[in-house]
Amino acid sequence: MLNKGNDISISTLGLRFELFVLRHEAKFTHLQQAKLQRRNERDKGRVVAPGGPVVSMTTYGERLNTVHLALESIAAGSVLPSRLFLWVEEKGAYETRTPALNRLVDRGLEIRLSESFGPHTKYFPYLRSAESLDTPLVTGDDDLLYSRWWLEGLVRAYESHPLHLNCYRAHAVSLISGDFAPYREWPQCLSSQPSYLHFPTGVSGCIYPKRLQEALKSEGKHFLETCPKADDVWIHVNAIRAGVKVRQIRNRPLRFPFIPGTQGSGLYHNNVFESGNDVQIHKTYSKDDISTLQACIQNGTLDRSDLD
Repeated sequence: MLNKGNDISISTLGLRFELFVLRHEAKFTHLQQAKLQRRNERDKGRVVAPGGPVVSMTTYGERLNTVHLALESIAAGSVLPSRLFLWVEEKGAYETRTPALNRLVDRGLEIRLSESFGPHTKYFPYLRSAESLDTPLVTGDDDLLYSRWWLEGLVRAYESHPLHLNCYRAHAVSLISGDFAPYREWPQCLSSQPSYLHFPTGVSGCIYPKRLQEALKSEGKHFLETCPKADDVWIHVNAIRAGVKVRQIRNRPLRFPFIPGTQGSGLYHNNVFESGNDVQIHKTYSKDDISTLQACIQNGTLDRSDLD
């Protein structure tokens, strides 16, 4: 599965350095941004290579002017995707691309026009259009600068745990008296064990096994009825129903640096601070879904084998 742009693999020293960078994010992000901008203007190398996963993301509004930096950070990785998609919902943005995006198209990026699915646009148009789902799917966000080892880490996790949804960042689902606690009170996931109780947050990247891709595709656009602005909720509930446990790759969640100037818009404020996630969670999860989560908790473990 691994097709590297070079021979550098993940190392403990490398990870420690990346974590150091995250702790000094403001200082390093502008340097990384400038480096990626120069790469975009000068590099002629392909951004895709045979054998890798499919990578899909979406963008909108002002982020159309900076999304090339997120894409370029993926293209600078030690492992390249086999296909790299950017889905846009605005016809004007599709037809009038920035020079930076046009340069990426020349190197293998595929920009596609989609109807509006909100945050679900990062994965759903791809699943709906794909003839085969045998290749693992990776999703990322348009406002982050990803590490050199980002995609390699996801691929290695998938190769070791191919039946799970592997991610870099998750929360631990919290229930109170048979119902969900407020989303803001869910703690960070501090385990790398797979569990239905782990709630993936797609901001740092997820890699989807075939079984979950098939489940999401078969459900169609039902997310518009229950959680139109919470793709993480839809991913998690469908993982539970498909028997796919969520596994955080490390026992601490990771978040990669934000692209400067991209945080003026986004769903985080509405979904978290204005409790938008709570409304959508209650509309999405059924009594059976909650019973599955309760059984995991009552069993005293992260999961229960008889739920597989």
